[in-house]
Amino acid sequence: MRVLMLSWEYPPHVVGGLGKHVMELLPAMARRGDMEVHLITPRWAGGAPTESMDRVTIHRVDPPPVSGDIYTSAWQTNLELERYAETLWRQAGPFDLIHAHDWLVAFTANALKRTHKTPLIATIHATEKGRGRGQLNSDQARAIHHVEWWLTYEAWRVIACSEYMAGEIREFFNCPADKIDVIPNGVDPTPFQAVAHEDLTGFRAMYALPEEQIVFNVGRIVYEKGVHVLVEAVPRVLAQEPSAKFVIAGRGPLLDQLRHRAWELNVGEKVLFTGFISDEDRNRLFHLAACAVFPSLYEPFGIVALEAMAAKCPVVVSEVGGLKEVVKHAETGITVYPDNPDSLTWGIVHTLSRPDWARQRAENAYRMVLELYNWDRIAGLTVDVYRRVVEERRHVDW
Repeated sequence: MRVLMLSWEYPPHVVGGLGKHVMELLPAMARRGDMEVHLITPRWAGGAPTESMDRVTIHRVDPPPVSGDIYTSAWQTNLELERYAETLWRQAGPFDLIHAHDWLVAFTANALKRTHKTPLIATIHATEKGRGRGQLNSDQARAIHHVEWWLTYEAWRVIACSEYMAGEIREFFNCPADKIDVIPNGVDPTPFQAVAHEDLTGFRAMYALPEEQIVFNVGRIVYEKGVHVLVEAVPRVLAQEPSAKFVIAGRGPLLDQLRHRAWELNVGEKVLFTGFISDEDRNRLFHLAACAVFPSLYEPFGIVALEAMAAKCPVVVSEVGGLKEVVKHAETGITVYPDNPDSLTWGIVHTLSRPDWARQRAENAYRMVLELYNWDRIAGLTVDVYRRVVEERRHVDW
């Protein structure tokens, strides 16, 4: 089977869960040996124009000079992606199906589908209306929402990363339930296991005193991730657990505002905003932390929680979206009410004050990750969808 895949993100350009998903899915597909995949992606952050591994080829396309908002930039870039894809189709095609990841590549995906009468599969990683908590508050948001609807309408099948996301797709786009397959994100535990054998004494000293317990958060510093809720909870946690030290890693538009807010609350010395950190340092902090906290307001899946669980780090998460499907309260982590500093405080204090219970939950979570969220299983589920679509295509007129 030959697949043409389209993604806005791929290393070295990885912004969020979408990029991580594609980055891990492709090697797992390559290991199967019965697939040939060509991925086309914009060359945002360098990398070789073409890169091959087993039966997977990466094609990085230089984007045009873009201007304006993300919608305009996506449309302009898709013109280049489509031109490249048409050349690739002539040289390396034909392909059995097209797989598009999210709306940012929908223009190219839909054009190829119609030109070559080839089935389109769409993975929806998040929705604009979901990010707006059910609202579309600008012309840009409404434009993006329309493209998301268009992509799900044109797709032969739609893949959602969680039951929660499947519900959004049904509700927001009037997509039939029997058109949607739920396939979760996954995680590779190997990089997290590697740091367990390092001497991290000196590394830890850069972030916390020996007697302090690290409470770790990592991700984009944007409203939907709820980091502002964590900052508001800090003084309340410290009132009960003064040994806590909060390490918040990542970049985003709210970073300076939240740093200022921590000092307003007189806890600035107890909150370290690291900015960007490497994946290796993130893994080390997961290993050292007493708990990892993800207080998201909107989270289609929550791959970062899986990463913490793969590192055997106890997790505290808000009970929203895909997070509440991944983390089972009191079994594989602690779930708390979203947008509620008091509830978040309770979850963190409970974890810090009962380390034996926290360790047991972390062990339960690790076993679940190995069983359900490994990439070989996820690649297999994805290929099952591919095969079903290709077989159905054989029996219908376009």
